[in-house]
Amino acid sequence: MNPQRPTLSSLDHLSLGKRTRLHRLLYEHGPANGTLLLLPIDQGLEHGPVDFFPNPPSVDPDYQCRLALEGNYSGIVFHIGLAEKYMHRYAGKVPLVLKINGKTNIPSDAQALSTLTGTVEDAVRLGADAVGYTLYIGSARQDEDFLQFTEVRADCERYSMPLIVWSYPRGEAIEKKGGRDSIYAVDYAARVANELGADVVKLNVPKFDSPQNEESPKPYNTFFKGLDYASAVRKVIESAGKTMVLFSGGSKMGDQDLLDKARICMEQGATGLIFGRNMWQRPFDEGLAITKKLFDIMLSVDA
Repeated sequence: MNPQRPTLSSLDHLSLGKRTRLHRLLYEHGPANGTLLLLPIDQGLEHGPVDFFPNPPSVDPDYQCRLALEGNYSGIVFHIGLAEKYMHRYAGKVPLVLKINGKTNIPSDAQALSTLTGTVEDAVRLGADAVGYTLYIGSARQDEDFLQFTEVRADCERYSMPLIVWSYPRGEAIEKKGGRDSIYAVDYAARVANELGADVVKLNVPKFDSPQNEESPKPYNTFFKGLDYASAVRKVIESAGKTMVLFSGGSKMGDQDLLDKARICMEQGATGLIFGRNMWQRPFDEGLAITKKLFDIMLSVDA
């Protein structure tokens, strides 16, 4: 039997407005069986134009909009500028998740903070079905981040806007305690998102087989031994509790590896996947083909 994943009907604490918007994402678009497949296009801000080099047509955000529409994604993730400039043709056809904070990768991540670039009011004005917020767990500027997040969370409650948290371990302290992708760091990030009130959390799958895990605090410095991909995924999903979990794809990987890992994530109780570069760093028809294969996986799980 698959591990239990949170379902919309089981989340009694959600307001009517949040429940309505999440229903659109979970049951009216994408696989439409209670799972989510999101297409993020925030990498131009976070990484710069370099991510578009492998597939030059993808530099035009309309490329991702068309992929989201023809691939029937649950939604697309944009910062405010791209949402305002490129979503008009897709309004009502492709749900919008508005990312409302961000940063470039030019400064060091030693004291990372992702500052506001938009507001929850902007998301309401643009017809978004959710907002996205990046929270840096363990950064030396975590105190500022928590205060900023608290204001965003309050606005989300005021406007009944679902809150998707990119819960990312970052900073000097994290690097000295096993690294940002250690089982310790990702497990902590999952728990923090649940504690602070995220409705959905985006996580990276921890690198359970990295030697750097031995630098983690006890008992994580030995806990990782014997873990496999499935048990590492299951561990962080358990720590997220009643927060729906999305796993990211990260940098582009081989198709079979991508599909195998996606299947494991869904079988272990993830609500969905948020795959960007693995989808649009390839010719359009290939992007649609790999999307169809992900759909087949997501439709095969009990959601």
